[in-house]
Amino acid sequence: MSSNTAQLIRAMAVFIPLLFIMGFYCVIVTRSLIRALIGIEILSKAVTLLLVSAGYLTGRTAFAQACVITLITIEAVVLAVAAGIIVNTVRHTDSLDRRKLENLRG
Repeated sequence: MSSNTAQLIRAMAVFIPLLFIMGFYCVIVTRSLIRALIGIEILSKAVTLLLVSAGYLTGRTAFAQACVITLITIEAVVLAVAAGIIVNTVRHTDSLDRRKLENLRG
C-alpha cells in the first residue's frame, strides 16, 4: 500500500463519518423543513463519498460509478418531490416550521 493510499484512507475515515454526523444532526435538530432537506442532501453526499472510496480501495471502480450514478438519480428525484411537498406545506401553513405540520389534516 502506497503512502498516498494510506493518507486517503485516513482522510476518508475521518471525513465520511463527520459528514454523516453533520447531516444526521441537521435532520434531527432543526425545525426548518429546508434545513432538514439540506441535511438529507449532506447524508446522501456522505454515502456517495463512501461508495467512491470503497470502489477505489477494492479496485471495483466501474461498479462504484454505477452505484453513484444511480444514487445521484434517486437523490434528484427525492429532492424534487421533497421540495414540492415543502412548497405545498408553506402554502397551507405559511411557515417552514415542522411543528406546524401537526395541524394539517388529510
